[in-house]
Amino acid sequence: MTTYFFKALASDGRLRTGTVTAETDKRVAFELRRQGLTPIFVGLEDKKGFELKLPAFARGRRRDVLFFTQELSTLLSATVPLDRALSITAELTERESFQVIVQDVLRVLKGGKTLADSLATHPEYFPELYVNMVRAGEASGSLALVFDRLAEFERTRDELRNYIISSMVYPALLTLVGCSSIFILLKFVVPRFAGVFEGSRIPMPLPTKIMLDVSHFVENWGPFIVGALILLALLHQAWIRTPKGRLAWDGFRLKIPLLGPALRKAETARFARAMGTLVANSVPLVQCINISRAILNNRRIANSLEIVAQGVKRGEGISGPLKRAGEFPPLAGHLLSVGEETGRLDTMFVRMAEIYEEDTKAAIKRFTSLFEPLLILVMGIIVGALVLSLMLAITSVNDVAM
Repeated sequence: MTTYFFKALASDGRLRTGTVTAETDKRVAFELRRQGLTPIFVGLEDKKGFELKLPAFARGRRRDVLFFTQELSTLLSATVPLDRALSITAELTERESFQVIVQDVLRVLKGGKTLADSLATHPEYFPELYVNMVRAGEASGSLALVFDRLAEFERTRDELRNYIISSMVYPALLTLVGCSSIFILLKFVVPRFAGVFEGSRIPMPLPTKIMLDVSHFVENWGPFIVGALILLALLHQAWIRTPKGRLAWDGFRLKIPLLGPALRKAETARFARAMGTLVANSVPLVQCINISRAILNNRRIANSLEIVAQGVKRGEGISGPLKRAGEFPPLAGHLLSVGEETGRLDTMFVRMAEIYEEDTKAAIKRFTSLFEPLLILVMGIIVGALVLSLMLAITSVNDVAM
């Protein structure tokens, strides 16, 4: 008898973990199914009592998964056998760390497990949504189609993420350069003019006096201010790691003018894309909601999906509970109502994802188009005031000298 560690999904879509003593891992999987659970992973525990995992790095992880999915989609569509397709994908993978992952998935697959169970042994690369999609594809015999849909899902999600990041790079760089310029002027340039007026009877212009006072404050209290800001940042990070803190912070972000609506649309697009991919593969609706809920970044919106799942369990459909949740744009509920009426909920989720992905890009573009000139204006006023104060100081010194 051997002790096996397992991860399984209950009928309500929640993840269950634990240990079972049995003769083989197949016996454990059979027993879990008999209890109404869907096995995700069944494997041996390490002697020290923890699951043995291969090292993985967050950077490039999504790109590796996207490459893996696209290659498998192409090979399986060409009727290449699954084990051969995994071997080819492992050979084509450039990153050595991910190549080890693919080879390990192939090893577990050859050991008698399904592809879904093999992928589930590396949850840091293949999340619950991914594994359940593959499991549905294996059950329906449409694995090539599933990987094609997963490739589209990963590609569109990666495109939206890259667009948001690239759009925010310039405003962030502009803020950094502006703040650095102001700090350099106050820390190094302005103090040089202080010596001209110290110990002399030269009248100091008011703007110059204010500028010198600010410069002295920065010079004397600068390290303490920086330390306080770092401490506040660390405390903020610790606070948002707590459930209440994360919920409050995510709620606050949704209320920020211009940025809040963009974040809400981005989360709606992410939810709709995941739901469309899962529903198209006949995954139960409640399970789809719980899986999609786990991939959302905003906890306030994710928590509202609990109300939606309960409404679906009561037989109310999804559009009505989604409207009552109050966290999704009104159009989302109307689109899903049409999808329920026409019996094409999967198509409507995909259409909803496309609409809100475009809306997210437009909202981000609108935010940056307003934020950038406003930031340039504020920085220009501050730097201009400093330069004007310096010019007044130079002019007053010249007047006294004449």
